[in-house]
Amino acid sequence: MRQILCEPIDNYLNSLLPPREAVLRDMERYAAAHDVPIVGPACARVLFQLARAIRAQRVFELGSAIGYSTLWLARAVGPRGRVFYTDSDPENLRCAQSYLRRAGVLSRVKLLCGDALEALASTAGSFDLIFNDIHKTQYPTALRAAAPRLRRGGLLITDNVLWYGRVAGTAEPGDAETASIQKFNRQLFRSKDFFTVITPLRDGLAVSLKVQ
Repeated sequence: MRQILCEPIDNYLNSLLPPREAVLRDMERYAAAHDVPIVGPACARVLFQLARAIRAQRVFELGSAIGYSTLWLARAVGPRGRVFYTDSDPENLRCAQSYLRRAGVLSRVKLLCGDALEALASTAGSFDLIFNDIHKTQYPTALRAAAPRLRRGGLLITDNVLWYGRVAGTAEPGDAETASIQKFNRQLFRSKDFFTVITPLRDGLAVSLKVQ
């Protein structure tokens, strides 16, 4: 991945992170070895902090992979909260289930295997926080799906919104992922429903507050 931050600053920020427990380190090693995308510890701490700040109890993840972000969010919501995990790969789900059990938070997580947007549509109720990390071409659709499902004061948090820095230029012909993220970012900042900021951690994290 081409870094968004210059390497010395990125290294400095990562050097400040406290050591992670064994289960998180194992997940990080597995993700690196099997080329599984995860948010990484710096962005995961943002998820945890913001979920705690708004006292989130119901969290929906659009795309969860091996459950790295799920674990952090499950810790944030506490024993009475619920995180809805989604992934279309049964092997990812099995890995996530094992890691979440090891971490002692499996009882807080509802595991859903299949299309994330279909799972959101079929899950009743509103949410305090929705974490969006599905296929990038689906981002504009994810915004339309997520907006009415968040309570006022809730958060839509989206990973990869700087997309290796490619969003700063013109999308190449056939580069549907970059074009979709650019469209998504424009829609977020123009939306009257959300107040959005983008933090340039890792690959860019958009934090959108539902204001109406």
